[in-house]
Amino acid sequence: MNLTLEAPRLTAHDRCDRCGAQAYVKVLLEAGGELMFCAHHARAHQDAFSTIAAEIIDETERLHHKPEPVIED
Repeated sequence: MNLTLEAPRLTAHDRCDRCGAQAYVKVLLEAGGELMFCAHHARAHQDAFSTIAAEIIDETERLHHKPEPVIED
């Protein structure tokens, strides 16, 4: 059995540290701690945080994803 672990998905409860909008980017810092950004502020501050990030979780593709309709029997 293969087990694939994925980073936790960001939810509507995760808010941008800059403006309070829904966060789609989580930056885990090398020194510890994390930053959350909406897509707009992630693009605006990418150069600054990319040099100090241990990991960047980018879920901005979800902004363009169209969910499948639910069909009930």
